[in-house]
Amino acid sequence: MQDLQSKISQYVCCANEAVKFKLIKDEDDLTSDKGFFHPDMSHQIFGEREQLFGYKGLKVVLAYLAGSLDVCVKVSYTDKIDPELAEGVEPDDILPRLKDVLPKTFFTNIDQFSSLLLKKADFHPHGVLISSYSKESGGGQKTYEIYKPDVTCPGYQEYHEKMESFILWFIDAASFIDVDDDKWDFFTVFEKVNVGGASFYLFVGYATCYRFYAYPDKCRPRVSQVLILPPYQKQGHCTNLLSAIYRHYVSDVNVVDITAEDPSDNFQRVRDFLDSKNCAGLPEFSDVSLKKPFSKDMAQAAQKRFKINKRQARRVYEILRLKNTNKNDEKEFKEYRLCVKQRLYAPMKNDSIHRKAKFLPPGLCPSAEEQQSILQKEFEKCLTEYEKVVQRLEYL
Repeated sequence: MQDLQSKISQYVCCANEAVKFKLIKDEDDLTSDKGFFHPDMSHQIFGEREQLFGYKGLKVVLAYLAGSLDVCVKVSYTDKIDPELAEGVEPDDILPRLKDVLPKTFFTNIDQFSSLLLKKADFHPHGVLISSYSKESGGGQKTYEIYKPDVTCPGYQEYHEKMESFILWFIDAASFIDVDDDKWDFFTVFEKVNVGGASFYLFVGYATCYRFYAYPDKCRPRVSQVLILPPYQKQGHCTNLLSAIYRHYVSDVNVVDITAEDPSDNFQRVRDFLDSKNCAGLPEFSDVSLKKPFSKDMAQAAQKRFKINKRQARRVYEILRLKNTNKNDEKEFKEYRLCVKQRLYAPMKNDSIHRKAKFLPPGLCPSAEEQQSILQKEFEKCLTEYEKVVQRLEYL
């Protein structure tokens, strides 16, 4: 039995390792072993265990044309299990599962797919150019452009479907959206490459925002999905994308403030940095003001100038105050710690169980010591995240 289990286990592989993405810019990329990147997750496609059964040496390559995002799927393996060895259990049928997440039209024939490279100069980003920026790379400058398309742009719905095919692999708890809902706003980022007098556009990432109603006649945009592809991550593109989104909404008199939907730690860090950088120049967030408690004036200034909501403005205040706090000064750091803990304690104090504690059996409500322990852990968690933002602010 153990020998049989050992044999069968050789046909089980990690889906995150088997699946590989590649952005195809030219013909050399079709045969090169470089440029591959793996998904961050696959449980939304292949199940919680993120495993594939029935193959040895399994490779699932998802090759995207770097501009138009046409995709070719190639599945290969060195050996496939005999169902008789596994009591009749068939190998996983991979392609049907991929069909649920890939664009409706994709290629499995590499020759048909490669012929599209001849038309790569025909692709141009949809929508209106709203921002551009440059970055130093390899001794030269690379140019990037941010566009704001909408569903009325010819071909954009199909292109959005291609962009969206990445999210289940890279955004946890992601879901596809209804692009026909006119309350969705879209923002796309591209690298612009000039070769021989021709311009080519390479997809970098995108974001979606939903404009929720705000009484009586305003709206409250919520940043919903933000994706920067792995080859472009940790290069400042998310910051530039979020900056462009801010500029777009800040100038809109109908926007009350901007929120974010269940932000990941990485995105929240970018948001904290950008908001802190912006608010640092406001008089209400001056060094002198930061030594005082968070005020209504601070919240109003952040909302009026940058459409930052009150909750995020308080977080910005704590980050900037930490930046201006001498942690080696025991008294000064204690004042900062108490300031943050007061904010953390407020939800606990207002919790219904906490308010009813004197009427409840012992043990149902945290003791004073347990509450202090919880507060300290929450404070340390905030401090860790804040310090990462402060460290980046120091480089400005």
